[in-house]
Amino acid sequence: MPRVVNNDWHMQQEHFSSFKAYDIRALAPQVLNADFASKLGVAIKRALDPKSVMVGLDMRETSPELESSLIESLTAQGVNVTRIGLCSTPMFNVSLGLAESKYDLGVMITASHNPAEYNGFKITRGDCLPLGLGSGLEAIRDAWPEPDFALEKSAVSGQVTDDPEALDKYVDYVIKLADLPSDMPEMRVVIDAGNGMAGHVLPKLLAKCPWIKSENLYFELDGHFPNHEANPIKTETLEALRAKVLEIGAVCGVAFDGDADRVGFLDENGEQIRGDVMTALLADMILKKNGPGLILADIRSSWSVNQAVEQAGGQSEFCKVGHANIKQDMRNKKALFAGEMSMHYYFQELWNVESGDYAMLLLLKSLAGQGRSLSSLWQKFARYSHSGEINMPAADASAVFKRVQEAYADKADKSYDLDGLRYEFKDPETGLPAWWFNLRASNTEPLIRLNLEAATDELMAEKLAEVTALIKNN
Repeated sequence: MPRVVNNDWHMQQEHFSSFKAYDIRALAPQVLNADFASKLGVAIKRALDPKSVMVGLDMRETSPELESSLIESLTAQGVNVTRIGLCSTPMFNVSLGLAESKYDLGVMITASHNPAEYNGFKITRGDCLPLGLGSGLEAIRDAWPEPDFALEKSAVSGQVTDDPEALDKYVDYVIKLADLPSDMPEMRVVIDAGNGMAGHVLPKLLAKCPWIKSENLYFELDGHFPNHEANPIKTETLEALRAKVLEIGAVCGVAFDGDADRVGFLDENGEQIRGDVMTALLADMILKKNGPGLILADIRSSWSVNQAVEQAGGQSEFCKVGHANIKQDMRNKKALFAGEMSMHYYFQELWNVESGDYAMLLLLKSLAGQGRSLSSLWQKFARYSHSGEINMPAADASAVFKRVQEAYADKADKSYDLDGLRYEFKDPETGLPAWWFNLRASNTEPLIRLNLEAATDELMAEKLAEVTALIKNN
């Protein structure tokens, strides 16, 4: 039986704070180092008792050492390990899916878009469901070995094998799934890999899609991220991409984060497309490709998503923020697609995992098929004025939520409490959607996160000032 250790000692340990809502992340090598990785292997074995594990890693300087120590720990305990080597998170997840439950578990060594001094571990079940706090990650945290623990080798050591074909299998699968016409026209695109793992995957994909005439920025793997933070949600990281799109007259610009599970898009005018607007656009494509079905959008998303889905013959629902929540929700509800403001896009046909590569192919296919500019496609889904996500300090989040509930709960035409609070309001004269806001507490910091949308810029500014004052208790 797997052994679980759970006592007050764990609360005092540095490893405890490294376990975040959806993964493990901390400074490396100060916290995440060879010793940590070895103990993680022990905790995984104790908590989950896997027989076979797939391991991948990103390009960060500390990743090879973490991989080596983790594998040594697992195999010493009799666990068989398959290495797929350097990979993006989508490649890692799809590799698990293609393996058809051959592995009990997968571990991806990455800190996504975090700065160079960080690293992390994403742990995923063999059926592609990620482990987060509340869905299995806490069992690993609570099975952490004691300070005096000494790793003893199993009577039979696990075997280590390599899968050198993992990248080819991933690329071939997403291209086949995109179902691209044989006569795709040449399309000029600028792609910014941000010195992250997209720079490892995309050369192979682009070689097999010669109709994509791409100008490639920062494809060199470099865990120091020398050019800019690999975070496409931040407008300031897109300056070089925007300049190149305008310079060469590209149909769009594409930017990936560090582990390439998030992707941002610029239109031909260099305008950034917000994550929820892109969700609406991709949902429209998915419904046209697959027929009617359920689309999920995170609770921060625009009314435009619901309206786009309904117009395309689908049904829409809100979901909690976070990939562990969304993937479980998609599985339970058999959703075709889900999107987040954070620019994660999840596809049922990819085992409910995110893939920026696949999203890019679908977008280019749609542009070619309709013969229209990207700006003309997305702007119809941006009919409302959105504040973007605003973070505000809140030492006592519960007091803030109480004030907000007292002020708005009885006035709202519709309310949601699946992830924080979302209140929606109609225009009393026309009955049309007027404004809404969502308030969520940060999982890791004393912050309140506010998103607000309104029918006009003026109403958005008015209501943003109103809600912000209430949060600050002014």
